[in-house]
Amino acid sequence: MTEALPRQKRGRRIAMTPEEVDEFLAAQRTARVATTSGDGPHLTPLWFTWVGGALWLYSITKSRRWADLRTDPRVAVLVDDGTEFLELHGVQITGEATVIGEVPRIGEPCPELVEPERSMARKYFGGDQMPYDERHAWLKVAPQKITSWDFRKIGN
Repeated sequence: MTEALPRQKRGRRIAMTPEEVDEFLAAQRTARVATTSGDGPHLTPLWFTWVGGALWLYSITKSRRWADLRTDPRVAVLVDDGTEFLELHGVQITGEATVIGEVPRIGEPCPELVEPERSMARKYFGGDQMPYDERHAWLKVAPQKITSWDFRKIGN
């Protein structure tokens, strides 16, 4: 994780450590991605991977999310887990989404995508190769702020 990010002010006692954030984001499968447009906020679930202190989103290029981010790259992403109150834990990331690689992604060599694609392929597709469908492309969210909580720490 990037150490230069602003420190979480509220809830420090229940905040995850940088290592806990890394472990949590590596294990979770679905993020909720919020964008904005002239119509207001838009919230969608999306698969992601966490590599090199950045969140990598593999998005359909003809989606409202993609159109929103091309107009306004600001994004908020929520990844959370738990059922009962004292099990709830999660991470919220805010930043700007940057397009990486060709649009749509067809597999042209791109050194910056080697690790994110390997990570995504292992996490969701059971191998080391991404299936390219000429409908998706990569967005990198370099966090400007990370907020985390782990209610399981309450009472410890």
